Amino acid sequence: MPRLTAGFWVAAYLARLRLADIPAFVVARGDETGGAVLVKQSTLDGHARCFQRRWDYETDTRPWTVLAEGAERDVDESIAHQRGYDTDLWVIEVEDRAGRHLLEEDGLA
Repeated sequence: MPRLTAGFWVAAYLARLRLADIPAFVVARGDETGGAVLVKQSTLDGHARCFQRRWDYETDTRPWTVLAEGAERDVDESIAHQRGYDTDLWVIEVEDRAGRHLLEEDGLA
């Protein structure tokens, strides 16, 4: 099964968020074809979560998992650490007080 390029997936994700009236921004542009994607979800109250896709060998899937969670400053530091050794990394910031990010929806999960 062919995989989507990172740039195509990011564009589709941002479009899906726009349709749901959820503000989102590309804060770091990674490799267009194969860069990994981190999604930072900010609730605009000083707290945030950062999601990444990890391979689950038991289910043979790549679910979104929480990389970091807590004070937004700490989450930002975790993202900066990841970017320090992965220059191809995309970072998308989603801002929603209700904590919506849509990553569990069909086509994104």
